[in-house]
Amino acid sequence: MDASLNQKLANVEWGEYRLDDLFSISTSRGYDAGKMNFVKKSTDTYEFIGRTQTDYGLQGYVKKLDSKPNKAHCISISQIGAIHAQLRQKEWYSSQNMFILEPNIEKLFNQWLIVVINRALSKYSGYSSYPTLSSLKEEIILLPTCNNQIDFEFMESFIAELEAERIAELSAYLKVSGLDNYELSDEELKALQDYDSMEWREYRIGSLFSRISTKKLPYKAKDLPTEAIDNYDLPCLTSSFRNQGLNYFAPKEGATILKDVISIPSNSDVYRAYFQSREFTVLSDAYAIKWTDEEQKLSNYQYLFIVRAINKVTDLPIYSYKMKLGGWNVVKNKNIALPVINDEIAFDFMEIFARAVSKLAIRDVVQYTNNRIDATKKVVAKN
Repeated sequence: MDASLNQKLANVEWGEYRLDDLFSISTSRGYDAGKMNFVKKSTDTYEFIGRTQTDYGLQGYVKKLDSKPNKAHCISISQIGAIHAQLRQKEWYSSQNMFILEPNIEKLFNQWLIVVINRALSKYSGYSSYPTLSSLKEEIILLPTCNNQIDFEFMESFIAELEAERIAELSAYLKVSGLDNYELSDEELKALQDYDSMEWREYRIGSLFSRISTKKLPYKAKDLPTEAIDNYDLPCLTSSFRNQGLNYFAPKEGATILKDVISIPSNSDVYRAYFQSREFTVLSDAYAIKWTDEEQKLSNYQYLFIVRAINKVTDLPIYSYKMKLGGWNVVKNKNIALPVINDEIAFDFMEIFARAVSKLAIRDVVQYTNNRIDATKKVVAKN
């Protein structure tokens, strides 16, 4: 964080506030995500929110259910599993064990509140320690004040400056790495057009990949640093879906160092596979698989294409801590669909298509950074 922003935090006055003095707090009516009929987004659909941080909790879209949807412009908090607060811009339904915080005044609906609420919730974890409705109401958060009133202008200005700083860093990275060039080539455009007309064939995951045996590390996640420190510089894989499961660091000595493989959680609330292009090792509740055909090496884009195919059969709302997917013994027998040409997996198509999709994503990021830079300049100037 910029030194001037740290100085602003040091100089501001702070006040303590109970959550139920700021919000009307209640419990959302919960629905079983596994029984939901998810549909394509349209003008008459509602967001269905689950207890996950992935895609900001969005598990899919549903038609109106047998109760009124939760109001827009409120905050959701998952009670168990990944316990966290999120802003809800639109009307929504939810899975079970979710709280609703309706702000007493509109200005309380902002990202600053999400940060301080999540800091208060950080003492809870998983299914063994979690907030209740009564304990949530009594949670105390710190907010900046001016003349004994919540200083909303300070919060708005600070968030805008912090966002401008991060956006500038992202913009510089995109330019240095060449990722700001998002123009599609003719073959990339053709791949996007041909996707729906391609021939597809199912392949058993275990016929394409094998599980990698790794050394068991003598550490527990709670005892490891969450940032690289000294010789604790090797990212460790757990079942978490934050940061692709890599949230702790261990020494390289005695560890099985992996790279360019796919990781899959074995005991999680979200069974999302990731392509790991950088060095890491396995710590707990997850494993890694490798491509077995040594004559056909996979590129990063081809790995990304296959990961997407794997997640279509593993990263589903029906799976959770309570309804586990299972480990490799289950996953290896699941089938994924891959494009084929002349009875062979269409590796070239996978490469070109994934590259095109990446460019489209980068285009959105570049356009977003440009728009946000302009917007934050106006907010900072105003304050």
